[in-house]
Amino acid sequence: MTISGDNSSNLIAIAKKTRLAALKLAVLSTEAKNQAIEAIAKALETGKNEILQANVADCQAAATQGIAKPLYKRLQLDEHKLRDAIAGVRDVAKLADPVGAVQIHRELDTGLILKRITCPLGVLGVIFEARPEAAIQIAALAIKSGNGVILKGGKEAIRSCEAIVKAIKQGLSQTAVNPDVVQLLTTREETIELLKLDKYVDLIIPRGSNSFVRFVQENTRIPVLGHADGICHLYIDKDADIDKAVTITIDAKIQYPAACNAIETLLVHGDIAATFLPKVAEALQAQNVELRGDERSREILQNITPVIEKDWETEYSDLILAIKIVDSLEEAIAHINDYGSKHTDAIVTEDAEAAKTFLALVNAAGVYHNCSTRFADGFRYGFGAEVGISTQQMPPRGPVGLEGLVTYKYQLTGDGHVVATYTGVNAKSFNHKDFV
Repeated sequence: MTISGDNSSNLIAIAKKTRLAALKLAVLSTEAKNQAIEAIAKALETGKNEILQANVADCQAAATQGIAKPLYKRLQLDEHKLRDAIAGVRDVAKLADPVGAVQIHRELDTGLILKRITCPLGVLGVIFEARPEAAIQIAALAIKSGNGVILKGGKEAIRSCEAIVKAIKQGLSQTAVNPDVVQLLTTREETIELLKLDKYVDLIIPRGSNSFVRFVQENTRIPVLGHADGICHLYIDKDADIDKAVTITIDAKIQYPAACNAIETLLVHGDIAATFLPKVAEALQAQNVELRGDERSREILQNITPVIEKDWETEYSDLILAIKIVDSLEEAIAHINDYGSKHTDAIVTEDAEAAKTFLALVNAAGVYHNCSTRFADGFRYGFGAEVGISTQQMPPRGPVGLEGLVTYKYQLTGDGHVVATYTGVNAKSFNHKDFV
């Protein structure tokens, strides 16, 4: 069901309906959930042409309205992207069920048994700009983890999202999962109302620009999972393999510059700067990357733009790269921890000890050695898909898949046990014996 308008009572009714459907989903078997996920995949394949046509219409409208280039890139949903998203849905079905796992099974005393068991969060509110395939990934993950989900796509992706959710609901209608577990909102007013539903929504997941995510974080009492910035770094150490470093730099910057895991700053050790920078600059400029450098790097690359302080803390999401020369691994780490957004940072080096130090001391959700930051992705990690990337210090952190969509509860079973037995002068002792 797609709703519109700013009637908060209507949105509350939708949230209640979603929660009720989610409660029934929470107790379904793994097999029933997997059947529902496969039904979604088939329905998306059947509705492929309608979805792609809707996306073309969205893209044409967005272009007419002068949408920013990075956002337009995220909005585009071609046949290959849709195919990959559907493959991701089926990968989710192959993953272990995160619900009902017994984390603790302990005898407190004879006949008094404690269990800690994973369970769904309840209802997710997912707000995203552009990137309509996010609706596909999130719906599959929500169902597998036993959660209801209220989706709010950006106005630029409204036709695409409506076509996608229509297919998802058609698929679910043939299964044990009530289609009401997936809802779609379409107006900005509904976004504001959604953020007020702390009684009915258990987690908000925003996906979009840093200003958008900050807005969500600052306007709700519901817990928020996400990241406001994707300021990723690549450090080329003095013991780096030059050819390897060039290849990794190119991929990390241009493979998909609008992504939050593309690098925005390149740090280069002074010992190899004169050799490395001309080679990487030639390759980057051949791909129309605008280079901005500190004073030392501009002595080597004399035709590049001077950086300003703001460049170190800017997520360009475009073909722009800031360059800084450093004199040590420690200086590189310090720069990253000062200016980074705790998303993903990488080192290129053949020195195992330097890599070990970098991985240990850089404060980020993802720390990489000799590979591109673009690997920071739930699908590439084998999560099937992701609901988003979290840069918060507390878990879940990094690409968030199924494990980030469940919590746990303690179940205690006794036989007339009372606390008084275990207090006072003749207090009985607990066994605290774990079952193997």
